[in-house]
Amino acid sequence: MVDFRRLEDVDTAQKRVLVRVDFNVPLDGDGRISDDTRLRAAIPTIKALQASGARTILLSHFGRPDGKFDPAASLATLATPLSKLLETPVLFAPDCIGPQTRAIVDTLAQGGVLLLENTRFHPGETHTKDGQKGYDPAFAQALADLGDIFIHDAFSVAHRAQASTTGVGLALPAYAGLAMERELDHLSMALDVPKHPVMGLVGGAKVSTKIDLLNNLTTKLDYLAIGGGMANTFLAALGHEVGASLCEHGLKNTALEILDNAKIANCEILLPVDVVVATDFKAHAPHRVCALDELKDGEMILDAGPKTVTRLLDAIDRCQTLIWNGPLGAFELPPFDTATIEVARYASRRVKAHGLIAVAGGGDTVAALNHARAADGFSFISTAGGAFLQWTEGKSLPGIEILKKSD
Repeated sequence: MVDFRRLEDVDTAQKRVLVRVDFNVPLDGDGRISDDTRLRAAIPTIKALQASGARTILLSHFGRPDGKFDPAASLATLATPLSKLLETPVLFAPDCIGPQTRAIVDTLAQGGVLLLENTRFHPGETHTKDGQKGYDPAFAQALADLGDIFIHDAFSVAHRAQASTTGVGLALPAYAGLAMERELDHLSMALDVPKHPVMGLVGGAKVSTKIDLLNNLTTKLDYLAIGGGMANTFLAALGHEVGASLCEHGLKNTALEILDNAKIANCEILLPVDVVVATDFKAHAPHRVCALDELKDGEMILDAGPKTVTRLLDAIDRCQTLIWNGPLGAFELPPFDTATIEVARYASRRVKAHGLIAVAGGGDTVAALNHARAADGFSFISTAGGAFLQWTEGKSLPGIEILKKSD
């Protein structure tokens, strides 16, 4: 269980508080916010700081402006929507460092909120003074000079060692914001100190992108279900014909090693026992259900079959904790979304009726669970991609390391 410093551990009254948020929101063709989830996620922390009388200074990146000013990537357009959500004025600074920004910070009233311009307009956010990947300590210090306390409230960027995520946290006393707290508490509950039996469900296209994840999970889980295209590599490694299916044949030995590691760790691997196949990768393509090794020439596996679904539901029944990452099939193409929908909805019902702890995140997971209309039933869904994966891989995240309490 991660023991980290929290917002409630520090007195923020009358302090200048730098808050790292993630306002990298999606925009529609007209430049309007199409999903304000990330803005809403920051509201509880900002309101708590306002209530304490702090002067709140918000840091965020937006897009990939590559270290130079790009009007299309300006955070100026977010000040008004944020102000409406907070029901209070939000000031905007046209830069995130410099004399003009410092002057605005100095005049910020207690309880006031200031949004700084995109941190990635400066190369020092993501690159060293010599142009190497990392961050420039001088830029991090320039940001830190604007505040007295640092609050990290953006788990989605906690895996990146950048100036506004890690550098500032090394220069100032650093604490987790309320959104970060919620994320870490749920992830720790699911992976660090879970209620057993624990089941993991990992899907997606390729084994190559999730080798570390699979190896780490086999040491922590009682059951590990593998689905999606990556399951085909495991089936092929076990000697099954997978036809024209997506399959990383060069990773058969890796798949066998993962299976061996799971056996040593007493983690039961659940692979498909029947599949849904088609010859065309498109929605509503002619398809059929077949047993393993019954694929015809040109057919590809696009979803798990009904017997596999039943097997997964039975496993969920035996578990108290479920960790989900990735879809079970080509969920974007009906009817190859069937397995994902059925298992997701069943897990959602088990949460409500039987107290299952179900945590999900990473990659296409959020989209898949929203597609299944099951997301609201899960205990917690992380919108973080890379950070969620690195956490479940057992790797340290620099944005979390700065929050840990010293021994």
